[in-house]
Amino acid sequence: MIDKPPIDERKVRLERLQALKKQQINPYPEKFYKQQSLAEAYVMAEGTKVKSAGRIMTMRVMGKIAFCHLQDWSGKMQIVLNINEMGDKDFVFFTNNFDLGDFIGVEGKIFKTQKGELSILVKKLEFLGKALLPLPEKWHGLKDQEAIYRQRYLDLLMNEGSKNTFKFRSDFIRILREFYWQEGFIEVETPTFMHQATGATATPYQTHNNALDIDIYLRISHELPLKELIVGGMEKVFELGKAFRNEGFDPSHLPEHTHLEHYCAYWNFEDNIKFTEKMFDYIFDTLGLERKIELEDREGKKHKVDWQTPWQRVNFIEMIEKDTGIDIIKYSDNKKLLADIKKKKFEFEGMDEMSLVGLVDNLYKKVSRPKITNPTILYHYPKYLQPLARVNDKNDNIIDQFQLVVNGWEILKAYSELVDPIDQKQRFDEQKKSKVAGEEEVMEGDDEFITALEHGAPPISGWGMGIDRIVAILTGHSNLRDVVLFPLLKPVDKKVKK
Repeated sequence: MIDKPPIDERKVRLERLQALKKQQINPYPEKFYKQQSLAEAYVMAEGTKVKSAGRIMTMRVMGKIAFCHLQDWSGKMQIVLNINEMGDKDFVFFTNNFDLGDFIGVEGKIFKTQKGELSILVKKLEFLGKALLPLPEKWHGLKDQEAIYRQRYLDLLMNEGSKNTFKFRSDFIRILREFYWQEGFIEVETPTFMHQATGATATPYQTHNNALDIDIYLRISHELPLKELIVGGMEKVFELGKAFRNEGFDPSHLPEHTHLEHYCAYWNFEDNIKFTEKMFDYIFDTLGLERKIELEDREGKKHKVDWQTPWQRVNFIEMIEKDTGIDIIKYSDNKKLLADIKKKKFEFEGMDEMSLVGLVDNLYKKVSRPKITNPTILYHYPKYLQPLARVNDKNDNIIDQFQLVVNGWEILKAYSELVDPIDQKQRFDEQKKSKVAGEEEVMEGDDEFITALEHGAPPISGWGMGIDRIVAILTGHSNLRDVVLFPLLKPVDKKVKK
């Protein structure tokens, strides 16, 4: 639960708010001309005049002098208020009206205190915003995990690590866009509302549009509209946006996540493997990241992860056979595979009701995926696992798909796209049969997409990456909520509040 401040403190602050108004001072002014950030002020020479602003994080009043630390997004800096420098009136105004958490604008000059701390000696001040509730206690910060997620604004104020994480996320996305632009891609936007929830196997969110009187879905993937743009003549497109999947919560899954997809005409999945390695080399070089980082796996054990390219490539089918003794390519019936899984004494929840796809996916996630630490390209998957991927020219039982797996997490997936409209229609029909048979999560068909393919499409390779996951990996977090500013939570119990 979120802690409430003592009512007396809020009462005192409200009284100070009213006192400001009686003095004809607006406690929430329109603007302030801030000329330097605190970080910029901190590197200026002594004697330089500055005009800056921030939130008061610490305050010590010692007779005729006061020491405060201001904080803005760039950092922190000490300000010194001396009655001899600014005069009795402004000094008394400060001590009578300002609290921790208030915003203040200051004018003065850079100097060093007797202890050698570079500070701003204040000549003038301006009230810029009254805080009616106190900040968390500064030495302990904000530690309660639920409060961190619910009140991210306090987390950013009090916890430097969180602030750095979200600075990194912003830089990471900026660098991604720069890379795509340099590689000749254009950024596009496709609909969030879809007639069909397709492009992935996931349970969608459904809603209703009153004007058109139709049921619609929040997208679970960006895929089909982006491929239609390739049909329309675009050759290199990417989109960064939200995708929504009505699924459970765990450290590596969120129902609303930021997804990046790109599609390129005339490429195959091998081109996308090379492109991915080139992308990550660019990211690591541009952001100055170490190639070897320490991460915790799902069991809490620490491992060194080496991002040096080229990455190891592992055949998905051969990996599972090596780990389990089961050759998944030989199966077309879920009952036979289930029986053989039980013979090998592998167990996972709900296995008795799973389809062939569900059994293979869970066998992989239970046995093989946890063993993968360093960035690994998994390639060559059974055809039945991906209804949108192109069949391999040499083996019509497998598809040309790869995934990047790091530290037991699936980071991205790509494949050579299926652009044959007849084959695509047949695969959608097979998915319908699976749904009728009781499979909950299947790939929904889309007749409009089939029509687009019938107008002709070039060879295409598509690619998708979860931004939340890769940011979590690169910042050393094991829970996606730690890298999302406002993760979805249950509302605070209104009964408790009442």
